Amino acid sequence: MGKPHHPRKPPTGRTNLASCIVATVFLVFVVIIALIVYFTIFKPKDPVLTVNAIQLPAFSAANSTVSFTFSQYVTVNNPNRAVFTHYDSSLQLVYAGSQVGFMFIPAGKIQAGRTQYMAATFSVQSFPLSVSGGQPESVGPTVTDGLSGFRVGPSMEVESRLEMAGRVRVLHFFSHHVEARADCRVSIAVSDGSVLGFHC
Repeated sequence: MGKPHHPRKPPTGRTNLASCIVATVFLVFVVIIALIVYFTIFKPKDPVLTVNAIQLPAFSAANSTVSFTFSQYVTVNNPNRAVFTHYDSSLQLVYAGSQVGFMFIPAGKIQAGRTQYMAATFSVQSFPLSVSGGQPESVGPTVTDGLSGFRVGPSMEVESRLEMAGRVRVLHFFSHHVEARADCRVSIAVSDGSVLGFHC
């Protein structure tokens, strides 16, 4: 005769509790590892803006007013491991506390870890120069871009404000808002519109 078959005993409460504890510890461990990976590799970072050059291709001064074409050349670096999609960006030009020029920057994408070169050019309508003692602002000798040439004479100073904003989608699921800005003070010769120098 065969051995009698004994049914398996159902798991006790202690066994169920041990299984739950092991599963909980495992889940906590997975979450910790995921957070470490996220904050060390995939954490969203703001783009890096670098203003490389500023030019005034056209310039006109008459009757204490000026008008010109403003060009700014920038590199935008995306340090993220995901595509940076920018859609809310602009370049503003300010003189003596008032806005004298403005343009929206078209939406676009910069691939992960890539640097993109951008150029923004727009016309600035005629506006009056700020005077002090009947003369435009003046500056002393100015060295431009580290070269040895000096300029002396009346000048004006404008401020360019570049703002870029958009989103980075991490792991195709999480979308994060990122933004960057670059503010530059630009010194311009009133005589011919040449850029004496800029500081960002």
